[in-house]
Amino acid sequence: MSIDELVRYRLSRAEETLEEARLLAAGNYWNAVANRLYYASFYAVNALLLKNNRKPVSHNGVKTEFYKSFVKTNIVSLQSAKLYSRLFNLRQEGDYFDFKKLEKPDVEPFISEVQNFIEELKRITTLS
Repeated sequence: MSIDELVRYRLSRAEETLEEARLLAAGNYWNAVANRLYYASFYAVNALLLKNNRKPVSHNGVKTEFYKSFVKTNIVSLQSAKLYSRLFNLRQEGDYFDFKKLEKPDVEPFISEVQNFIEELKRITTLS
């Protein structure tokens, strides 16, 4: 599989995972929505990194390389970087903190933000 095929696959997974988040939101599964929103963003970030020959091996590695290569260089907006960090933390809370029940106001606003984030990274990835 070529890098370009893998990049296209990751971008497709980002969009598919965002759709999963929307379906889960309809059922009020907010911890799961937070998880899917993070992973939708993660797949898009991963596609951008792969397209630019960067292959971190962990979630923290992806986050660090994303900031170093694309945020600090002003290729990706600081607002988008903050969104990615908030989603990372929200997913950690929802997945790993005992008795943490995320609610609609905690998560729902991120759905449209993640859509915009994915679109921003798709544009940058196609320019890379």
